[in-house]
Amino acid sequence: MTKLFSIAISFLLLFQSVNISIADLVQFDELIEHAQFHNEQYGDSFLVFVSKHYGELKAEHSKKHQEEKGDHEELPFNHNSCTHVTSTTAYVLNKVKAEIKGLYFSETTEANFYYQGHTSSLHAFGFFQPPRLS
Repeated sequence: MTKLFSIAISFLLLFQSVNISIADLVQFDELIEHAQFHNEQYGDSFLVFVSKHYGELKAEHSKKHQEEKGDHEELPFNHNSCTHVTSTTAYVLNKVKAEIKGLYFSETTEANFYYQGHTSSLHAFGFFQPPRLS
């Protein structure tokens, strides 16, 4: 049961990360029907169909075939919600005042550390001691 739940959650995360919704899965039969229509009408293979509707031939295909616009809107994975785009703000500094000062190296070395012993009573009882070899 745990494995099944883990697999289901993994698929849910996969679908959400590539922005696939339940509505897209329901409309998948429209994709199959429209691909068959393109195969019968234009002789397109499935890869050419995908290129015409989701790839580099999309603009050309939508210009030539305005009569299929209603069918194209019913295809899955065609939403323009852009929920994955985030807003970024850029700050531009117009004036940059850069002054490079010389570095100062001290001739003497001073010790800059201080050790203070434990003040807790728990260390005295031996609770926090390193493990000992048996």
